[in-house]
Amino acid sequence: MSEGIGLVASRMADKHLSETVEHHEPRLRRFIEARVPDVLDAEDILQDVFYELARANRLLVPIEHLSGWLFQVARNRITDLFRKQVPEHIRELDAEEEDGEGSLLAEILPAADDGPEAAYARKLVLAELEQALNELPAEQRAVFVAHEVEGHSFSQLAAESGSSLNTLLSRKRYAVLYLRRRLAHLYQDF
Repeated sequence: MSEGIGLVASRMADKHLSETVEHHEPRLRRFIEARVPDVLDAEDILQDVFYELARANRLLVPIEHLSGWLFQVARNRITDLFRKQVPEHIRELDAEEEDGEGSLLAEILPAADDGPEAAYARKLVLAELEQALNELPAEQRAVFVAHEVEGHSFSQLAAESGSSLNTLLSRKRYAVLYLRRRLAHLYQDF
């Protein structure tokens, strides 16, 4: 007989969980999709949130404010997603360049640890930066990427390429000037 009561209680809990999901899903989906550009990532996050709800329900974890709890779990999953997506091919430089100017990347990139909105903005800036880099002449792009992205010193680049230090500095300067003009709208936006 106790198995029958347990089964009834389990079905009632499942029905309550299904109703909760059905009630909160549209708002939660809109919330996530407004912050996550990839539809598949947004769907994964939504499923993760409801998985956490089912897990908490199974473990009998008390949740006082269900709606707030669901949105907090969603925010945490969005943050986790953006932390995983920090591009590995472009690193932020805080140090000054050898010519005394601040790093272009440090000037325009939002800090990665300022929350999901900043991480999303950072991703957009990096995509635009990559597009702008592809518009540069090959010599300028090579020096910019080698110095800013790969972290090579100008003296190291001069030794490897056989070009003079002044030539490399000049190419980098032209690249930076072009990128600043091309990405000027990002300075204003962020």
